[in-house]
Amino acid sequence: MAYTTINKSTEHFNTKLYTGNGSNGHAITGVGFQPDWVWLKNRSAGTAHVVVDAVRGNNKVLSSNNTEAEATTNANKDFRSFDSDGFTVDTNENYGSTNSNGANIAAWNWKAGTTGSGTTTGSGTGKAYSYSVNTTSGFSIVKYKGNGTAGHTIPHHLGSAPTFRISKILSNAGDNWTVYSETLGNTKELNLNTGDAVGTTTNYWNSTSPNATNFTLGTNGIANGNDVDIISYNFAPKTGYNKFGSYTGNGNADGTFVYTGMRPSFVIFKRTDSTSNWRLFDNKRLGYNSANSQLYPNLSNAEDSGTNLDICSNGFKILTTSGDMNNGSGTYIYMAFGQSLVGSNNVPCTAR
Repeated sequence: MAYTTINKSTEHFNTKLYTGNGSNGHAITGVGFQPDWVWLKNRSAGTAHVVVDAVRGNNKVLSSNNTEAEATTNANKDFRSFDSDGFTVDTNENYGSTNSNGANIAAWNWKAGTTGSGTTTGSGTGKAYSYSVNTTSGFSIVKYKGNGTAGHTIPHHLGSAPTFRISKILSNAGDNWTVYSETLGNTKELNLNTGDAVGTTTNYWNSTSPNATNFTLGTNGIANGNDVDIISYNFAPKTGYNKFGSYTGNGNADGTFVYTGMRPSFVIFKRTDSTSNWRLFDNKRLGYNSANSQLYPNLSNAEDSGTNLDICSNGFKILTTSGDMNNGSGTYIYMAFGQSLVGSNNVPCTAR
């Protein structure tokens, strides 16, 4: 049985569903904390995902499903503010995933909170960086400048090594989102915005795994271009709250069970040995087993549904033969957040 020191996971991660009203100043409350990373998607229409964070600022927008450079939105447009119990959205002049009138919208919210800045180290010239971190939940946001030199080290401030990272160069259109996974190793890289299989490279992470202080970069311009700004979302494992791992499909509708040691409230996964879409599930959309509503981080598609998986008290079970989730010889990575079976307060959780 997995025990955790995080007795209430919703103090660090929470999914919020709401209906857009198409007006300025639409306050979304009930998140339970002031979020520092918010990922939004209009479930009703084929519009871009919207990614904002407190380090870059509320008017700086990225989309997980494309390679566009960071966009700066006008005042009172799209995403207005990070608030004490949620956030405020506006008329979404530029994007349809924040407040379209009548749209069903999902927002996934992470708390960081402790902020700071410094200078990067390692090979080459040090560059300024800024960050926000939550060491309790193992999450940090780091905005840094690359230096184009192999061995450039970036402090992540987590206090333990991150095993999953998502990053994006901010200034260059056409450059992919990159995903580092300890499960795949430090010579492998995935793109969040595409369905491509995993690639082999030595110049993204310099063939070096993150340690308790830094993650290390090679010469690749997407990960470490000289004098370009890059945002990195970094995750360290915390027993009973998050899990970053892999599984092998069995090609059967009575599919693979993946043990996480917690009841997942958010899961994304990707087949790594072949082209396939990323899939995203949470415990709020639909809200019961087993026909889960799904979205695609690499696509602008509206939400669709089917019999996909069961969310269990200690993991998730695949219920489809889809190649994106359960090919008989397929290998997959996943990132999950949730609530442990028993915390230090000895209060058990249950399956949904």
